[in-house]
Amino acid sequence: MDEEYDVIVLGTGLKECILSGLLSVDGLKVLHMDKNDYYGGESSSLHLNQLWKRFRGDDQPPEQLGASREYNVDMIPKFIMANGTLVRVLIHANVTKYLHFKAVDGSFVYNKGKIHKVPATDVEALKSPLMGLLEKRRARKFFLFVQEFEESDPKTHEGMNLETITAKEVIAKYELEENTVDFVGHALALHTDDSYLDQSAMDFVKRMKVKNYIQYHSESNLYAESLARFQAGSPYIYPLYGLGELPQAFARLSAVYGGTYMLNKPQCKVEFDGSGKAIGVTSEGETAKCKKVVCDPSYLPNKVQKVGKVARAICIMSHPIPETNESHSAQVILPQKQLGRKSDMYLFCCSYAHNVAPKGKYIAFVSTEAETDNPEAELKPGVDLLGPVDEILYETYDRFVPTNDNDADHCYISTSYDASTHFESTVMDVLAMYTKITGKVLDLSVDLSAASAGSEQ
Repeated sequence: MDEEYDVIVLGTGLKECILSGLLSVDGLKVLHMDKNDYYGGESSSLHLNQLWKRFRGDDQPPEQLGASREYNVDMIPKFIMANGTLVRVLIHANVTKYLHFKAVDGSFVYNKGKIHKVPATDVEALKSPLMGLLEKRRARKFFLFVQEFEESDPKTHEGMNLETITAKEVIAKYELEENTVDFVGHALALHTDDSYLDQSAMDFVKRMKVKNYIQYHSESNLYAESLARFQAGSPYIYPLYGLGELPQAFARLSAVYGGTYMLNKPQCKVEFDGSGKAIGVTSEGETAKCKKVVCDPSYLPNKVQKVGKVARAICIMSHPIPETNESHSAQVILPQKQLGRKSDMYLFCCSYAHNVAPKGKYIAFVSTEAETDNPEAELKPGVDLLGPVDEILYETYDRFVPTNDNDADHCYISTSYDASTHFESTVMDVLAMYTKITGKVLDLSVDLSAASAGSEQ
């Protein structure tokens, strides 16, 4: 271990593994260490025995749940947007060869006490009970504005300066109803709470432009192309055998480019020089020198602060989520206003169709940013939508953000995973860290068709 590296990465969570792979491809000498004896860190996938040991203290789950090794239960369950940033990173890094994706059956939104499918086409939008006829006309004008908007072409701005007005002011121009705003802001633009309404309209419209997939006249939108390519009722994909495959795919990539991996390395201690700069990592009496350290918050707890916590329920079921068209895999977003909360709640469901559970079994997660110290009561609105469950496990975990000065200490710390059921915020953190570490922006102009997914196994 007594060598010098450009970067030492601590922890094998998804964020750390992506960065390790990308930095190795860039030609940097990378050492990747983990205090655990398995890959994945907080974003690992567990077999049923491992899940029971973690949550119930023993590794003997009920026999009627089936074979332990047929379960791959993701600890940070998130779907992947088919044209989103993570897919572009996967293709850029050429790790799709290690993975096989399958389309997610449906994306849904909770509105006025019922679960509704998020429209994936103009025909679905016109039939959707989410909006009345007059509201659909108003929404159509808004979607057309979003599709035609070009930041560099003032003719498409309809007299508005999106840098100086808020998202709320843009929405007001089109007189959209409150329930429509909920659906658009949370199920399409994927905001996690309503704070976006008082922020710059530019970001909101750009998110809508990338993520808007109700197509009225244009087939050039990437979202529409993703839906067409994957022939599915949602714009999401998910790896067979779960997300635990992702960290390992990037670990293989790093190894191919000369990265060194060491698991089960206890007490990884970051060493600093007199000026406070990281200069190495010590474990078991040996020190590896480095120029920069990348890690998750658990390795440098004195350089992060707690900003919240996530509450979640893990449910094993023998049926799909009711009112989701018998979907074997689905996301349901419950916007904050629909529940009288400060942040959204999310339902995530996957099953034997993605090889994460035995035949006939479904794994559902209910997650949200915790607002109380009682996760069971807080998650009840989401759990109630699941119908009967075979087993249910509750957990909360703290969310941390870094507080250090990268330039001063050469430490690059990831933020904790949020409660959302998609990867957009996760990958934004990775890309921001990559730019801070390397001083350059990752080129994500890739051929999206390089990632394939089947709607049937």
